[in-house]
Amino acid sequence: MNIENTQVQMRKGILEFCVLHIISRGEVYASDMLEELTSAKIMVVEGTLYPLLTRLRKAGLVDYKWVESSSGPPRKYYTLTELGQEFLDRLGETWTELSASTGQIISNNNHNN
Repeated sequence: MNIENTQVQMRKGILEFCVLHIISRGEVYASDMLEELTSAKIMVVEGTLYPLLTRLRKAGLVDYKWVESSSGPPRKYYTLTELGQEFLDRLGETWTELSASTGQIISNNNHNN
């Protein structure tokens, strides 16, 4: 087995949750999301973010607006829709449950051999 593949899959599994969480803070530009995801070592491949944002928009979870920029072309800023906030709230509940469950399992020192 390849450890890098497993690590990538683990990150991908929580990417959507992290992206929605970042957007939930307020209007955000894609490159700022990318920077935060990269610095947190969540984003491994840059080409993953834009297709994800498109899927989230088509699902009605995020919306965007174009904002003029003094330093180049207009920028697309993303916001969470009401449906997106409800979706994020549910994912947050799932994250809390999974985090607790995983913590319980990995901290259990009673190994049955």
